[in-house]
Amino acid sequence: MDLVRHLRLFVVVAEERHFGRAAERLGMAQPPLSQRIRRLEAELDARLFDRDSRGVRLTEAGAVLLAESRDLLDRVERTRSLVTRAARGELGELRVGVPPEVPGAVLATIVRRFAADSPEVRLDLRELTTTEQVRLLTDRELDVGLLQQPADLTGLTEGPGVDTPVGAVVPRDSALAGRDRLALADLAGHDLVLFPRATAPGRYDATLKACQDNGFRPSRVAHAASPEFACGLVLAGRGVALAPDRTARHEPRVVWRPLVDDPVVWRMSFAWPDSPHPAAERLCHTAIRVLRDDGTSRPVVPARDAPAPWDVVYHRVP
Repeated sequence: MDLVRHLRLFVVVAEERHFGRAAERLGMAQPPLSQRIRRLEAELDARLFDRDSRGVRLTEAGAVLLAESRDLLDRVERTRSLVTRAARGELGELRVGVPPEVPGAVLATIVRRFAADSPEVRLDLRELTTTEQVRLLTDRELDVGLLQQPADLTGLTEGPGVDTPVGAVVPRDSALAGRDRLALADLAGHDLVLFPRATAPGRYDATLKACQDNGFRPSRVAHAASPEFACGLVLAGRGVALAPDRTARHEPRVVWRPLVDDPVVWRMSFAWPDSPHPAAERLCHTAIRVLRDDGTSRPVVPARDAPAPWDVVYHRVP
């Protein structure tokens, strides 16, 4: 027996105090309604109504059931609503991997905007390298990640991303700083400052290959995980750094110079496991809007048929 359905019918009869009016309100014939109430009474082994020619009135057992039924049906509806909202990604927790290079101001804006759109979804943000994110996404211990590409996405789905041209960070008093743009070959003879390979092996190897293919073969590579440390190594004469322009924003003794024809472009893209968290796509949409609106980006639509409105890549305007 569908107890919830029978309780709903019972509540209407109890409120109308008449089977005919209750049946009309429910949009059903009176005989089936009477049969279901009798079935409910048999199930509960209790008489719920006293019947006479003028209508029905609740018994003591019926009065108790009415009070309990209303509470139970309210809870059923609340549960149904919560489950539906959770399935749409409007409730719960979203575990998100973020690489250390994402600027704090950008991250804060993404969090604020997502909270405005999805106030009852809690973001569990984790600062993780691409290598760590791929492992956790594969093990389904992470719902969505922002990965430094290229990366092995076997078993994962790649979503939208951002492209950032890389330039050279050099001392302000160096000869290289006097040029508006630099070719990679102009860096020949200098050592290189770059992020540690373990954080994003694919990007690291692709960057070194681009250097070699364009006439820059550094004899030594010094590693810096943070912009501050990278600038410190540059100022200490340990090499020139390849990095986005934000690396040099807070150190007045170094300058960032774009590279001719953008031979090195670093891509970050979202990825998630199969059967993704229902809020994952919404977070990606929010993050891409933030990156689009930061005043330094323009949309680049991938070459595909009928792209989704949010599925775009953004490229910083030099």
